[in-house]
Amino acid sequence: MKTDATIAIIGKPNVGKSTLFNRIIGRRLAVIAKEAGTTRDRIQQDFDLDEYKICLIDTGGLQTGKKKAIEADVEKQAKIGIEKADIILFVTNALQNLTTDDFAVANALRKAKKQVILVANKCDSQKAIEENIYNIYELGFGEPVQVSAIHKSGMDTLYEEIKGKLKGLKIKLIHKDEEKKHIKISILGRPNVGKSSLLNSLIGEERVIVSEIPGTTRDATDSELKYKGQYFTLIDTAGIRRRGRIEQGIEKFSILRCKEVIERSDISIIVLDATDPATSQDLHIIEFALKEKNGIILAVNKSDLIKGEKKDSILWKLRYKCDFLPWVPVVFISAKNKKNIFQLLDIAIEIDKTREIQISTPKLNSFLQKIALKQVPSSTGQFKSKLLYGSQTGVNPPKFMLFFKNAKHLHFSYRRYIENEMRKEFEFGGTPISLVFRESP
Repeated sequence: MKTDATIAIIGKPNVGKSTLFNRIIGRRLAVIAKEAGTTRDRIQQDFDLDEYKICLIDTGGLQTGKKKAIEADVEKQAKIGIEKADIILFVTNALQNLTTDDFAVANALRKAKKQVILVANKCDSQKAIEENIYNIYELGFGEPVQVSAIHKSGMDTLYEEIKGKLKGLKIKLIHKDEEKKHIKISILGRPNVGKSSLLNSLIGEERVIVSEIPGTTRDATDSELKYKGQYFTLIDTAGIRRRGRIEQGIEKFSILRCKEVIERSDISIIVLDATDPATSQDLHIIEFALKEKNGIILAVNKSDLIKGEKKDSILWKLRYKCDFLPWVPVVFISAKNKKNIFQLLDIAIEIDKTREIQISTPKLNSFLQKIALKQVPSSTGQFKSKLLYGSQTGVNPPKFMLFFKNAKHLHFSYRRYIENEMRKEFEFGGTPISLVFRESP
C-alpha cells in the first residue's frame, strides 16, 4: 500500500521506542523487553491517522562510543530510517537525566534537516515530570510532547502534533478506491539458515541485519514488494530453535511473535540449510505452518556450497522425511548469490491462485461419485461406510465438507485417498486442503 508520509521513531536505547511504536499501530508487533538494544532491525507498519496513510518505522537505539559489529549494523538501520522519514519522533526518557547519547541523537537529527517532534516518554508520575522535564528543553527542539506509551496518556496530543507537521509539509494525499491485494509470505527457519539474507536479496536493500550470530533477528519485519504486477508482504522472522533451547525473555517473545506471523500469512517459505537439511527442527517448523493451513514452499538455501549430484540426495532425503508433504514444491536457492530466489515468488503466485480455487457443487459431486466407484470406502467394524455427497465451504485454503453414511466407521486411509485424488483432479499444489467428514443428516 502506498502511503502519504513516513514517520521514524528515533532515540537512544531503552527509552520506550518500541512501546510507542506498538501503541501507535494498535498491536504488539515490535518485541519489548527491559534489556537495552532489544530492537535491531528496522521495523515498519502502515496505519491510518484521519485522512493520512502513514508508514511508521521503529529503529534500534543510537548510541555513542565504540561499538560491536552488530551494534554498528543496528545504527546503520536507524540512520536509513532517518533518511526515509518525512517526520522524526525523537523519543527521550522523562525519568532520567539527559546523556551524551541523547545529545548525539539530537545532533544527528539537526544534520538530517527533517521535521522533528520531541517526545518525552514514561511521563507516568507528576514528580518525575517536574524533576526531569525541563532538562529535555536543552536538546533544542522546543517543548516536548509528554506521553506515557505504556499507559496511553498524551497520545491524542502527539497525534495532533503529527497532523500539524503533515499539514506543514503539504503532502499530497494518496487515496485509492480499491486496495491492491497483497500475498502475505512469512519466511521461516532455524537460526542462521539465511532468512534475512533472502529477504534483503528479494527486496534489493538491507532491510534486516545479516550476521553469523544466531538469534540476530528478534522482531517480525514486514517488507512490501511488487513483482510481475503482484504485491507481496514479506515477513522475516526470528529463527525457531528446539523447545529445550528456547531461552526465557526476549527469545521467547520472538518465538511467540513468529507464531503470530504464521497466523496472518497466506504462504510460508521454509528456509533449509543445504549443508544440513531436513532436521527434526525443520520438520517442527513445517508443522507450525501446516497447523495454520498455510501454503508452503521449501527453499534449500546455500545450494552454491553443494555439488550437483548431492542435490538429488538432498531431494530424496526431503521427500523421505517429508513424505506427508508430497504436494510441497522444493526450490534450491542461494540467497547470497540471488540464485533462483525469484522463482519462489513465481511459485507463490501460483499457490495463491490455487488457494482461491472454487469448485461448483455439481462438478465436485460428479468427481466424488467417480472416485467412490473407483475405490469403495473402506470401513472399520461391521458397518459399511458410503460417500454420499459434498460441497465446498471456503477458500484460502480450499475447504470441503463431505457427507457419509456411517462416517464414524470410515477407515482413516480413505481420507488420504480422497485428498490425493482431489489434488490430481484439481491441481491443489503447494497448499493444504481442509476435508471435514460428516454423518449424513
